[in-house]
Amino acid sequence: MPLNLQKNLPAIEILKKEHIFVMDSLRASEQDIRPLRVVVLNLMPLKITTETDLVRLLSNSPLQVELDFMKIMGHQPRNTPIEHMRAFYRDFDSIRNDYYDGMIITGAPVEQMEFEDVTYWDELKGIFEWCRTHVTSTLYICWAAQAGLYHFYGVPKYDLDAKKFGIFKHTVNDPYLPIFRGFDDEFYVPHSRHTEIRREDILKVPPLKLLSESEDAGVYMVMARGGREFFITGHSEYAPNTLHEEYVRDLQKGLPIHVPENYYADDRPSGRPLVRWRGHANLLYTNWLNYYVYQETPFHVEDIKYLGDL
Repeated sequence: MPLNLQKNLPAIEILKKEHIFVMDSLRASEQDIRPLRVVVLNLMPLKITTETDLVRLLSNSPLQVELDFMKIMGHQPRNTPIEHMRAFYRDFDSIRNDYYDGMIITGAPVEQMEFEDVTYWDELKGIFEWCRTHVTSTLYICWAAQAGLYHFYGVPKYDLDAKKFGIFKHTVNDPYLPIFRGFDDEFYVPHSRHTEIRREDILKVPPLKLLSESEDAGVYMVMARGGREFFITGHSEYAPNTLHEEYVRDLQKGLPIHVPENYYADDRPSGRPLVRWRGHANLLYTNWLNYYVYQETPFHVEDIKYLGDL
């Protein structure tokens, strides 16, 4: 089944060129199918790029998905046209009474700040709490994963000596969980961050389950509340050229940056990127939709408010 997207969203034309089937909301409304409702809180600076990356992965499922985008009210993005934000994004106030099957909260370029110093931290905490009563399962990505673990469970983040930047090998701690269906024993994930969370802090918190980690990149995936919350430190959604573009950007800004590890052919920037994470990324999002957003929801999404904390 296709994704149901707002008409004229830039991702539609981009993905059509990749032969990915999406439809606008008007055409979707003509079908007698209740789609899964998923909302994305997009905190990344390049909104359209992140939209396209996530739409690409969410479209790889037989389930029909209706996608909304949410923005922070107290923050005006500098890298996305205001016309785009007005056309495709909703404020939290406009959806706070809605219920969703799934939610994705992206990373943000504020990871080296204290959480409490982020200008929209109070608003974000309110959205985190709302997720627990209005969303069936939530994916927290990169900085959002660190923020969610800190807010709900008191897990701290730590500065790294150098940016964790590249493609890293990971292993699965519990291969029988549905989120890992079809995964290989080892799989690769892009990382791009200046901070980390540590396994010893995760293991101190009984409600948290450490699902996957990397010898080089550390904690990758943590689950809570039986799969109603997933905290993911890497960027499985990244397109093939994303790390290259970040590398060039940091070089041009004169920032301290090393060549992304395990990324270019022969580890030389002149080589092409070697894409080794695409299969895992598609499985991750498909399994999340199938087993935690859909299969784990035998009730109407409006009934979430009666579940309480599982």
